[in-house]
Amino acid sequence: MVITPYKGQPGGFMNRERIQDKRRDDGSDRRGDDRYRVSSAEARAFETDGYLVLPGVVTEDELAAIERVFERFSSGEVGGMAKDFCDMSGSLARRPEEFSLINAMLPRVYDPSFQGNVYERRTLCIAQQLLGEDVGLDYDQFLAKRPGQAGAVFAWHQDMAYWPRRTPDTRTVTCSLALDDADLENGCLRVVPGSAGRLRQHRPLAQDLAQRGESDGITREEAHAQIADLDPDDEIVYLPVRRGDITLHNEMIIHGSGGNTSQRWRRTYVVAYRSLATIAWERKMGFSHSHNDKVNWDTFDAVEGA
Repeated sequence: MVITPYKGQPGGFMNRERIQDKRRDDGSDRRGDDRYRVSSAEARAFETDGYLVLPGVVTEDELAAIERVFERFSSGEVGGMAKDFCDMSGSLARRPEEFSLINAMLPRVYDPSFQGNVYERRTLCIAQQLLGEDVGLDYDQFLAKRPGQAGAVFAWHQDMAYWPRRTPDTRTVTCSLALDDADLENGCLRVVPGSAGRLRQHRPLAQDLAQRGESDGITREEAHAQIADLDPDDEIVYLPVRRGDITLHNEMIIHGSGGNTSQRWRRTYVVAYRSLATIAWERKMGFSHSHNDKVNWDTFDAVEGA
C-alpha cells in the first residue's frame, strides 16, 4: 500500500512514515474466558515504546453482542448524552447528521447493563499484566468514522493533554478494539514512537475551526478535541488491525488517525485503565471524562500546570 506523505504541519514538512508489520497469530492460543496472555516481550515493548498491537482479543461471536450496543449509541438512539455525543473532528454545534467522526462517551454509564462485558474483562486482565494489579477501568468510549469522510480526522494529541496533570499516578493503558478492519484508507491509528518523554504544547481544535470559519469560539467549549503539532524529526507509524484485534497506548505517546477515504466504516470501542488511586482522585475533583463535566477548560490547563 502506498503511503501518502503526511504534510499536515504548519511548516509543510514531510515526516518519515512506515506501516507496522501485520499480526503473526490470531490470538486463539492465549485467549480464555476472561483472560488474554501478554508475552514478556510484548510487555517490555509496551513499556519501552508506549504502544502495542494484540491480535484476536475478541471473537466474532463476542463482537456481535458488542455491535448491537454500539449501534444504539452511534445512531443517536440513546438520549440525554448532551456533549457526550459529538463529532471529535468538528464543532460541538454540529448536528448528529453532520458528524464525520462520531463520538459517544461513557456508554457503560449511560447503559449500565453493558458493564462487565467480555471485552472489559479481558482488557482488565491485559492492563494488570502491563501496569500491575492496582488498576481499574477509568472510562470507555465509542468512535465511528463514516464512510467517505476525509475530514474524520482525530487530531494528533497526547491523552494527558485532556486530563488533570496532578494525578497521583499517571500510568495508563488505553485499549482500542477494532470492530472493523482498519487500514490507512479508513483511518487506522497512527503513533509517533519516542514521543512519550514530555508533554507537548496543545491547542484547542476550535482555534483551527475558527480560522476556517467553522466555529464561533476558540476554546474547548466549542470543540472538545486538542491538537499537538509534530516535530520535523518525528516518525509516524501506522497500526493496521483486523476486526477483533486491539491497539494499546499509554498516556504520553502522540497518536491520532487520518480521515476515512474508503467506502467502509471504521468503528472502535475504547476502554482505558488507570490506577485505582488515580481514578478515586479524579472523581473526588469532579472529573469523570464526561464532556459534560463542569470544568472550565481554559483555567483547568493553567491550574494543572500545562
